[in-house]
Amino acid sequence: MDTYSSRALQAAVEAFAQLPGIGRKTALRLVLHLLKQDAGTADSFSEALRELHRNVVYCTHCHNITDKSVCSICESPRRNRALVCVVEDIRDVMAIENTGQYHGLYHVLGGIISPMEGIGPSDLTIDSLSGRLQADPGIREVILALSTTMEGDTTGFYIYRMLQAFDLKISVIARGIAIGDELEYADEVTLGRSIVNRTAYDVNTVK
Repeated sequence: MDTYSSRALQAAVEAFAQLPGIGRKTALRLVLHLLKQDAGTADSFSEALRELHRNVVYCTHCHNITDKSVCSICESPRRNRALVCVVEDIRDVMAIENTGQYHGLYHVLGGIISPMEGIGPSDLTIDSLSGRLQADPGIREVILALSTTMEGDTTGFYIYRMLQAFDLKISVIARGIAIGDELEYADEVTLGRSIVNRTAYDVNTVK
């Protein structure tokens, strides 16, 4: 157990150490860095965190993170509203948007099916996707852009079976993404090509 000369310092380190990928040594380094900054910088940092919880909400259409009820992507008249790209979380939306190769809409699941972690279909926004497709017959294609992991393939297969009730095209991103890779870590060129060169969903690829 580390010994601290200040309770305030210890509390700040413990708060930072709760963040994913941040150990206690890294947390201490970050806290000491902030401590060296002037009061205005520290106040701006804490205010940004408060504003994050006050103002950030989830889009009522696609579940993307936004500052209002409907995100700018869903609101944009320039997007191809016949396409919906299903992704795991907001980081995947950002990764795909950075490619500049996709101009449709999104649906953010909020995770993937993972029995080992106790995450089932009801914990995701799959029912919301079904309701969205029922309400909007203009959607003609659903792209499954999920990580090429066992959990990603399981989630894709579950959604594929659900989508059989709808008259639309179901496709997956091309396997330019290596097996076992997370979408957010793919380079923009590879990810962009995988979106452009997407293929029809093949149930045999997940067996």
